[in-house]
Amino acid sequence: QVQLVESGGGSGQAGGSLRLSCAASGYTASTYCMAWFRQSPGKEREGVARICNGGNPYYADSAKGRFAIAQDSAKNTLYLQMNSLKPEDTGVYYCAARMGIGYSGPFIGYNYWGQGTQVTVSA
Repeated sequence: QVQLVESGGGSGQAGGSLRLSCAASGYTASTYCMAWFRQSPGKEREGVARICNGGNPYYADSAKGRFAIAQDSAKNTLYLQMNSLKPEDTGVYYCAARMGIGYSGPFIGYNYWGQGTQVTVSA
């Protein structure tokens, strides 16, 4: 059973930084992707950043140049470093995982989810 537990959310000021962590356990597939999603107030959940098997990351346009996704395989932990925060980054951030290949998009097919962590950015 895959388990994902996020931490590191909180409040920050515009222009500041926050780092989210996601501790992962229980998966054994050699081919997998992990991603960060967020759900902002009044909006649908959207993909923010993705990394597969430690390869090149993929970022949504809203995250490019400001956020960085990284994996520490030894610790089974996924990170999201968020810099130059904006008020529109406010939302609940979720860690997610998918196994296998052949999906139609970078943020499609995730079936393992963490409980979410709140990020609030003030102007």
